This record gives sequence, structure tokens and C-alpha cells, in this order.
Amino acid sequence: MKAAIHPLRPLTRPPVRSAFSLVELMVVIVIIGLLSGVVTISVRSYLIRSKQNVAKLEIAKICQALDTYYGEFDRYPTNEDGLEALVEESTAFPDGLLNKLPNDPWGNDYEYHSPGRNGPYEVICYGADHREGGTAADSDLSSDDLSDTGEG
Repeated sequence: MKAAIHPLRPLTRPPVRSAFSLVELMVVIVIIGLLSGVVTISVRSYLIRSKQNVAKLEIAKICQALDTYYGEFDRYPTNEDGLEALVEESTAFPDGLLNKLPNDPWGNDYEYHSPGRNGPYEVICYGADHREGGTAADSDLSSDDLSDTGEG
């Protein structure tokens, strides 16, 4: 017995879908964009913290050189001398106390004040914006902060 062919049913199978629809592609692109945004934000915070840690280490190095300078000359460099006094050659330090003055991680010079706000001197990094005050990447770092946290 032969099966009867239904007159409304086509003889061929429906075509197999071989591509994604535009809506599916848009959903995938939105998900990828959201994930990349989250990754970018968390990586940025790590970069900011690492730059601030480098600045703290450099400030500590400068403070150590300033204390060595004081041990030899019984005074800290004046504001006019600035941090340049640490790289100048002298009879006590033929190569200077520092090979060169470092720039902060954002490419700016460190500020030096003698006397400082809370001690005989203060070395300051004004952060990414190179202006006093600020938060996150723009926050200021000072040699006074290092002595408060036990890092300097």
C-alpha cells in the first residue's frame, strides 16, 4: 500500500537555517561590549594603583637621598637648590646621590618643599592631573603620607 501524499504539504523539506539572524548577532555584540567594558574598568584601576605604588617607591628613594644629604651636610637642600642638589657631584658624593631625578609615573617632576608641612621637607607627586587635590589617578602622594603608613 502506497502512502497518500497530502496536497497541502510540500514535497521538499524546509530549508535548513545556515546563518545567524541580525538580532542574534546584535545580542552577541552587546554582550561582548559589556564584558569588555567591565574588563577595561578593572584593568584601569590596577594600572592606577601600580602607578601610585611606583610614585611611592620613588618618593621613598628621594627621601632616603635627602636624609643621606642631611647626614653629610647637616642641612637639607633649600627650595632654591631643589632636588637637583641630589644629582650634583660633590667631594662627598662624586656621582651624586641619585643618578638622575626621576619623573613621576605620569611624566611630571616631583615637587620639593623645605620646610615641609609636617617636617623638615616634603616631596610631592600631584598625580595624573598634576594639580593639588583630586581622587583616584589624580590623588596626591606625599612623603608625609609614606611616614604615616610606615613605608618611608
